[in-house]
Amino acid sequence: MFFLGVPMRSIIYPVTTETQSETRGGFQAELTDITTNLPIPNATVAISTLNEPEQTIEQIQTDSSGFTPFIYLPAPPVELSLTATNDLRPYSEYIITISSEGYEPIRISGAEILADVTAKQRAQLLPSPTGLPDTVEEFSIPEHTLYGSYPPKIVEPEVKETITSGEIVLPEVVIPEFIIVHDGTPNNTRARNYTVRYRDYIKNVASSEIYATWPESTIYANILAIQSFTLNRVYTEWYRSRGYDFTITSSTAYDHKWIPERNIFDTIDEAVDNIFNNYLSRPNVKQPILTQYCDGRQVSCPGLMTQWGSKALGDQGYTPIQILRNYYGNNMYINSTEQISGIPSSYPGAALRVGSRGNSVRTIQEQLNVISNAYPLIPKTAEDGIFGEGTEEAVRTFQEIFDLNPDGVVGFNTWYKISSIYVGVSQIGEYV
Repeated sequence: MFFLGVPMRSIIYPVTTETQSETRGGFQAELTDITTNLPIPNATVAISTLNEPEQTIEQIQTDSSGFTPFIYLPAPPVELSLTATNDLRPYSEYIITISSEGYEPIRISGAEILADVTAKQRAQLLPSPTGLPDTVEEFSIPEHTLYGSYPPKIVEPEVKETITSGEIVLPEVVIPEFIIVHDGTPNNTRARNYTVRYRDYIKNVASSEIYATWPESTIYANILAIQSFTLNRVYTEWYRSRGYDFTITSSTAYDHKWIPERNIFDTIDEAVDNIFNNYLSRPNVKQPILTQYCDGRQVSCPGLMTQWGSKALGDQGYTPIQILRNYYGNNMYINSTEQISGIPSSYPGAALRVGSRGNSVRTIQEQLNVISNAYPLIPKTAEDGIFGEGTEEAVRTFQEIFDLNPDGVVGFNTWYKISSIYVGVSQIGEYV
C-alpha cells in the first residue's frame, strides 16, 4: 500500500499454537548507552504482570546490536481498540525491568501491548559510577489518552503571531534534531524538562494518543497533525518567546501527551520515519498550522479533527489528506521541508541502489563504516562512491538490524535512519 508516495510494508505475524489459542502482541527491546549511544549487549529484560510483579513471565537478553529477540505477550482482542463504544481497556499492561552489568537498572510499569502490532521498548541506560547496579529508577506509564481521563485541549488560533525572542530567528520551517519537553503544565515549575529527539517525540505522542491498530491512512493523518502542531511551536518559539526554557509541554490542555520511557509501536514507528519532514499548511501562510484535535468520544471539539472520527474515515478508505480536509477544509495541504538540523547531508532526492555513483553513495559508505564499529554485524564497504554488491550487503544488514525493509536500497527512510544512527554513534550531533 502507498501513502504520500511511500510504500508501507505488510506485517505478517507467524501463526503458532500459542497465537492460535490466545490473542497476542509483539514485543522487542532496544538498549543503548545514554552517554555514547552505543548498543548494550548481554543486557537482561525481565517481564512481569502488574498483578504479579515479582513473577517473571519472560526473560530475554540483548544481542550484539542491543536488541532482544522478538517475543509475543498476551493482549486483549484487537477489536477492542477498533471500537469507539468499547469501555474495556484494549491493551494489556506489563512491568519491564532492564538491567546490565555496569549500568543503573530501570523498571517501567504499565508498558502497553496491543494485539497484532509490535511494542518497541527503547531505553538508554546510565553507566553506574561504581560499576555496580544502584537504586532502580522507576517509570510509571499512565493510561492511554483514548482510555484514561485527561484535560481537553484549550483551543487556540491555528496561526500564531510570531514574537521573536532574540535567541533564535527561524526564516523557514526547520525540522529540529531535538526539542525540550516540559513534563507538565507550562507554569508547573516542579515539572522536569526532557531533551528528546524530534522523531522520537512524535512517535511517543502518536503511540500515546492513537491506537497503532488503526487504518494506515488514519495513522498518517494523525501523525501529520501532531507534526504540524509541534513544528508550529518550534517555528513560532511559542514558549521561549514567553520566557520559558522549553519547546513544548506534555499537558493535553496545552499540547500533546508525551510520556517518559513509554514504548512505541511498529506501525507508528515506520510511518513517522517515512514522513517526519512533512507538516500541514494553508496558502500564503508560512508557518506550519497548529492542527488541534480531540478524541471525539470523551471530548467534543467542533471544527477540529476527532481521532475516532478519523479512524472511521480510514475504515471507509479515505486517504490521509482526505481525512484532514474533512475536518480542516479543502485549503489544507501537506508540505515538506528539506531543512533538517543535526544531519551531515540531506536526502539526494532519489533512491540509491546497485549501479548508483557519486558523493551521495560515498556519504552512505562512510557513515555505514562508522556505524559498523558499533554494530559489527554490518560489513565494511569500500568508500569509492560506487554502489556495488558490498555496499548493498552493508545496507541490507543495516536494514535488518533496524527493522527496515531489507531491500538493499537507500530510499528516504533508510537514508535518514543511517544518518540518525551515524550522528548518534559518532557523537557529531553535539557539534552540529
